[in-house]
Amino acid sequence: MDSKGIIRKRLEQHRDVIEQILSDEKLQDMIAQITETIVTCFKYGGRVYFCGNGGSAADAQHLAAEFSGKFYLERDILPSEALHCNSSYITAVSNDLSFEIIYSRLISGIGKAGDVLIGLSTSGNSANIVKAFETCHEKAITTVAFTGSDGGRMRELSKLIINVPSTDTPRIQEAHITIGHIICELVEEEIFGKKK
Repeated sequence: MDSKGIIRKRLEQHRDVIEQILSDEKLQDMIAQITETIVTCFKYGGRVYFCGNGGSAADAQHLAAEFSGKFYLERDILPSEALHCNSSYITAVSNDLSFEIIYSRLISGIGKAGDVLIGLSTSGNSANIVKAFETCHEKAITTVAFTGSDGGRMRELSKLIINVPSTDTPRIQEAHITIGHIICELVEEEIFGKKK
């Protein structure tokens, strides 16, 4: 297949995933439910944390920045951060202890009841996110998973879950950012009002 054929095929695959989300009322209801959970968290003084690995770590950091910086509106900060951003912590714990506990150890120290942890994993099986979700259950921190169609091990550990209807990592990640942006817009509007 030539480059134009690949370009067209990938764009069509992206469109197909988005069309499946558009036709899935339950998935859209889940997006609305996650939005309300995050709004409640912020309104009661909680924080929203994100975690992921690789491209999903980049997406986690991106979405945390939309809350802590701004999305559409000039407004106050919504306290949010991606757990992997302290590279000294991540490399020390990975080297000295275990990569599998980087997120569970950190959320056990900084997370509080009423906070939200959003874990992004296309497979739903990332061991460090699974362990973090287990820790969240002990601390009454709400767990939200962004995964692919299967949900993996995170399915059973999530209070709320987005299952993107795909098994293709790039298409899942594209949908995670699209859904994440929608949630950021809705949360911002709910707390600060609609953009002018």
